[in-house]
Amino acid sequence: MLAIVFNRHPTAVRVIPRFVSDEHYASSFGLQWIRHARAQLDSHTGKPITRTRLFATTGWSERLDDERILEAGCGAGRFTEVLAATGADVWSFDLSNAVEANYANHGHVPNVHIFQASIDAIPFAQGQFDRVLCLGVLQHTPDPAAAFRALAAQVRPGGVLAVDVYRKDFAALLQWKYLLRPVTKRMNAERLYHLVRWVVPRIIPIARVARRVGGRWGARLLPIAEYSHLGFTPALNKEWSILDTFDMLSPAHDHPQTLATVRRWFADAEFTDVVVQRGPNGIIGRGRKPIT
Repeated sequence: MLAIVFNRHPTAVRVIPRFVSDEHYASSFGLQWIRHARAQLDSHTGKPITRTRLFATTGWSERLDDERILEAGCGAGRFTEVLAATGADVWSFDLSNAVEANYANHGHVPNVHIFQASIDAIPFAQGQFDRVLCLGVLQHTPDPAAAFRALAAQVRPGGVLAVDVYRKDFAALLQWKYLLRPVTKRMNAERLYHLVRWVVPRIIPIARVARRVGGRWGARLLPIAEYSHLGFTPALNKEWSILDTFDMLSPAHDHPQTLATVRRWFADAEFTDVVVQRGPNGIIGRGRKPIT
């Protein structure tokens, strides 16, 4: 396998190569993944939640030996863990210091390479990766379309790109977070986290009843995330609820998209074999870069 070609040199801080000088708009993500570094790993939950989502979204094989995968927005590495098990050479990055949590979780894995960088300035020569993955991230960038273009540029001819993004429709925009975010996204992240950690455990019992009575729509009646339907222990349900409630309220950016917009992104990038449809996190999209 040929070596990956960088387009500039990193600064190593605490072992991890860094291509950014600070965290920019992503500091809240660093906070949440450092605090909850193992919460969403399948190896921690004992449930194949992340594995199922990854392969359902991408349609990829579970064996990808010797392929190169670029994972954009890795967080603490919930998808890194699954990608590493495919046998691929995995290059995972995040804008925030969540890379430190991912390094703690997967830095020892020989086929995993972790670095800190921005999607807007990916530090590689273009067209080197067989597969590029970006899940749970695009809506949190300042310009999702520009971020998509940056990812598409990293795919080699014949390679594939898989993404997801929050869906923009009337029902989605009725979520509590869009009423609260004008205030919460401006709060100090540490202060907001402590508020969420105090409030969520007090609302979980009500949220569980609402979900049991009204299903998914009942769960939306309250302004927290809640996961009793996944069969978690009370402690794990509490941790996921705190983590995802903070994740809903804290990001500087939250830009949901329509199906038509995501289809246009792939069309503008001239990808083929495109699939864009509703998915577990809103909209999933995947396509192949043509061989020219």
